[in-house]
Amino acid sequence: MSIKEQCDLVRESLKNYPDVKVVVATKYMTVEQTEELVKNGFYEFGENRTDMFLEKYEHFKNNDKIKWHFFGVVQSRKIRDIVGKITCLHSLDRLSLAIELNKKLTKPLDCFVQVNISEEPNKQGIPANKVKAFIKQLEAYPNIRVVGLMCIAKLTFDETVLKKSFSKMQDLKEEIEEMNLDYAPCHELSMGMSNDYKLALKYGATTLRLGRIFLEGAK
Repeated sequence: MSIKEQCDLVRESLKNYPDVKVVVATKYMTVEQTEELVKNGFYEFGENRTDMFLEKYEHFKNNDKIKWHFFGVVQSRKIRDIVGKITCLHSLDRLSLAIELNKKLTKPLDCFVQVNISEEPNKQGIPANKVKAFIKQLEAYPNIRVVGLMCIAKLTFDETVLKKSFSKMQDLKEEIEEMNLDYAPCHELSMGMSNDYKLALKYGATTLRLGRIFLEGAK
């Protein structure tokens, strides 16, 4: 199956969710495969590693339609490499990162606060019970705009486990919305990947990070 056919399948699966945004995770994609996605109408891309991001950013920098997101861990010394190039950061997970970003940004950056909703010790993110306190601290940094929350659900086929995580994310997002913070409207949920996005949609996902699904069977 071609990348074009996979693109059509993804669109078909989202026909009842016209306002949901797909950010293509290009971690395992070549520049050529990413070009195929552009040809098929996908223009928002996200990377996990700075070096891979910069390679693709340079290749596509003359295409005004393309917007870049960053999903991965941002090392303080690498902040300068992404500032001014990305439209959204999905992995804000510590105050030190907010402080350094705020210093280097010249205008507010849309950010998702990453939540370790599955409470796995090897995962990045802030524990759910500390998210609201963390967001309150961000008021001091005017270049950080919290548009929503992000999570990476546990890699499992157990829908009960996934539903619990996605439901907790939905509830937490609504609690923060009710705080009515100008700098943290928090209307968005970045959750749902190739293996679990259909379930995430049922719990209010507004941004999907899909990658492998575009390559499954693609030649």
